[in-house]
Amino acid sequence: TKGNAVDRREFVSELGAAAAALQPSAFSFQRSARIPRIGVQLYTVRGLMERDFDGTLARVARIGYPEVEFAGYFGRTPAQVREVLRRHRLAAPASHIDISLLSGDWARMLDDARVMGHRYLVVAWTPQERRRTLDDWRRIGDLFNRAGQQASRAGLTFAYHNHDFEFVPLENQLPFDVLLEATDPRYVKIEMDLFWIRKGGHDPLGYFQRWPGRFPMVHVKDMAGD
Repeated sequence: TKGNAVDRREFVSELGAAAAALQPSAFSFQRSARIPRIGVQLYTVRGLMERDFDGTLARVARIGYPEVEFAGYFGRTPAQVREVLRRHRLAAPASHIDISLLSGDWARMLDDARVMGHRYLVVAWTPQERRRTLDDWRRIGDLFNRAGQQASRAGLTFAYHNHDFEFVPLENQLPFDVLLEATDPRYVKIEMDLFWIRKGGHDPLGYFQRWPGRFPMVHVKDMAGD
C-alpha cells in the first residue's frame, strides 16, 4: 500500500548510514583486522520503534544485522523484549541507559539486563548540570566505579558512551582524560563514538594505544550539518 511504501522509505532513510557499514568498501582495515559482528543502535530508528517495536526489529533482522543495541524498551518487560529478540534471531549484547538508574534501582536493572541477554550496560549521556567542573567528572568516575563493581558481580560490564563535550577543556584538562584516570579499567569500559571524538578534535587511535582494553565497542556514524 501507499502507507507501507512511505514507511519503507522512511526506514531505509533512517538506517542508510548504518547499513553502509556492512559494505567492505566502508573499511580500510588490514586483512588481519576483522570486526566479526556489526550491529545497529536502535536510537537510529527510535521513532519507528515507538510505533512498531516488533516490526522494526523484524526489518533490522531482514537487512542482515545480527545484533542490536537498545536505547529504551518502549514499555516492554524484559521477558517481552527477550521473546521478540528470540523470534527474530537477534542478539542484544548492549543497551544504553540513563545515568539516573545508577542511583536508583540499579540491582533490578542488572537483573533485567540478564533476562534480555545484555552483556553491557552503557550510560549514554551526562547532563550538563552534573559536569560543570573537573571535580564533577571525578564524582561521576566514583559513581561509575561503584556501578561497574556491582555490574561485574552480576556478570555484566558497565560502560560509558562519549559525545564531544568530554573533549572541551576544563581547567586546562580534558574531562575525558580525567574520567579515564578516575575510573577503574576492571569495572568501567568506554564505548567510543568515533564521530563525536573526531568532532571534538581528537584521534581515537591515540586513545586506543594509550588505554588498551578500555574500548570493547565503538559507534560508527556520520552526521550532516548540526
